Amino acid sequence: MEFHHASVLLWETIEGLKIKPQGIYVDGTLGGGGHSLEILKRLGENGRLVGIDQDERAIEAARERLNLPGGASEGKVTIVRNNFRNTGQVLRELGITGIDGMLLDLGVSSYQLDTKERGFSYRFDAPLDMRMDRRQRLTAKEIVNGYDERELYRVIKDYGEDKFAKNIARHIVAAREKKQIETTGELNEIIKAAIPARMREKGGHPSKRTFQAIRIECNRELEVLKEVLEEVAEFLNPGGRLCIITFHSLEDRIVKTAFKTAANPCICPPEFPVCVCGRKSKGRVITGKPVLPGEEELLANPRAGSAKLRIFERSVS
Repeated sequence: MEFHHASVLLWETIEGLKIKPQGIYVDGTLGGGGHSLEILKRLGENGRLVGIDQDERAIEAARERLNLPGGASEGKVTIVRNNFRNTGQVLRELGITGIDGMLLDLGVSSYQLDTKERGFSYRFDAPLDMRMDRRQRLTAKEIVNGYDERELYRVIKDYGEDKFAKNIARHIVAAREKKQIETTGELNEIIKAAIPARMREKGGHPSKRTFQAIRIECNRELEVLKEVLEEVAEFLNPGGRLCIITFHSLEDRIVKTAFKTAANPCICPPEFPVCVCGRKSKGRVITGKPVLPGEEELLANPRAGSAKLRIFERSVS
């Protein structure tokens, strides 16, 4: 299958990065290279781009799109197969001590959703997988068949925010006592049976929230996001910007909180007339409210509907 992924909020993100021709930029979710291509167009002779992705097919597609040969580096572009949680390590290994901007386009790509055998989508009957990096051992199948009822309930409730989480977890455990749950189709039927018929008629596909929850757990997505937010601000040069696109409330809440804390880290009690904790601001939040896709983009790409872009800028002094 040809790799296809529409870069969401592309122009808003490029504008938000305020690209300097001689700057160093990181695309932590390289995907098909859509954002990276536009960054590269704006870089001068001494500019540099580092692309990171854990999906081998995404890296192949990005190489084609950016017109790069098979090596790890070509001129001002370096592509690394890794998880963006290791951005700091990647930069240190490349001898980079400061960057002028970084972007993260979170969540699952259109290619991953539409590739049946990857097991991300409830639209196909396929083996339960959901790994963004197929080198890792943990799969959705192991979660569904190996987690106890309490763990399944926690995952579906916390990451899927499904009000039927307890019943879904109970149905999964009951079903796997008869036989191992092997496919997305089997899981679909179990979830459907756990939700009252009258409730299945509204709120979208009944499996949407549970599939999201299992995918997040499988790839440790929220843990990864928290880790990178704690570290990457330290790599931003003065005036450098961090642009993050989220696709659900859990991600957006983490980004919003992290940006707010970086801008105003004071932990003094509110009744104190002046700050005495000594914690210094790292910069400012550019987006008071998140940037949302426009009508034209939503018509062209309905999957952009839940996207939100937030931008943070490192202090100049």
